[in-house]
Amino acid sequence: MIVVTGATGNVGRPLTRALAEAGQQVTAVSRHAAAVPDGVRHVAADLAEPAGLEPALAGAKALFLLLSGDMHAAGASPANVIDQAAASGVRRVVLLSTQGVATRPFGPTRIAMRALEDVLRESGLDWSILRPGGFASNALWWAESIRARRVVAAPFGDVGVPIIDPADIAETAAVCLLDERHSGGVYELTGPEVITPRQQAEAIAAALGSPVRFHDLTRDEAKAAMAESMPAELAEDTLDILGSPSPAELRVSPDVQRVLGRAPRTFADWAARNVAAFR
Repeated sequence: MIVVTGATGNVGRPLTRALAEAGQQVTAVSRHAAAVPDGVRHVAADLAEPAGLEPALAGAKALFLLLSGDMHAAGASPANVIDQAAASGVRRVVLLSTQGVATRPFGPTRIAMRALEDVLRESGLDWSILRPGGFASNALWWAESIRARRVVAAPFGDVGVPIIDPADIAETAAVCLLDERHSGGVYELTGPEVITPRQQAEAIAAALGSPVRFHDLTRDEAKAAMAESMPAELAEDTLDILGSPSPAELRVSPDVQRVLGRAPRTFADWAARNVAAFR
């Protein structure tokens, strides 16, 4: 049995599907009831209350650990989830961390995530750590304005980073969960090219077959919008990267190719597959 947390999200959903299609028994965990692929068990649980995970973890051999936004906030104790997994007999954990642990190690959210990585390393479990950069699916923040007004509003319109398709994160996670050769691996996951928000808007327009206008937001405007769905510190950290990426954050990593044996998908690929969200 493999347990997938965050199973209804942009990474957890394709990961759950990939594992089920590979013939694995899968338990999908999310806070609320949700549709899951045939043959997949669903358990509603909150990671902020690790004891509530006990029914999901019973009989599990592996865990994919994805933290919800509130688990990054001050006072959260995500290490308790790893403790609960070990106590339940889980042998392998794949942790979705963040590229910023290496590229910006002194931000509050990165310090907390690095501490969680260290807890996992010292847990006695087999482990793999995935450190993605920005997600292509963050473009879904623009879906409503594109549908209503054919406008993308974002900060730093001409500053790019090599964002990654969540499907590539999911496929990498599946390999790490199933293949012992990846135990102890730390993988930085990026897309194949640096792409700016303005270029993302152009790719969505191409997928739609309809023009999309780009509107530059100020940093303060962007922070106010982001703070509605994530802790303010995490919003600040994200904006720091988007506005002034370091050379390390601009680097295209070879790790997707290394694990999957193919190049990562482009943003244009992601936009074409998800174009219905913008219609």
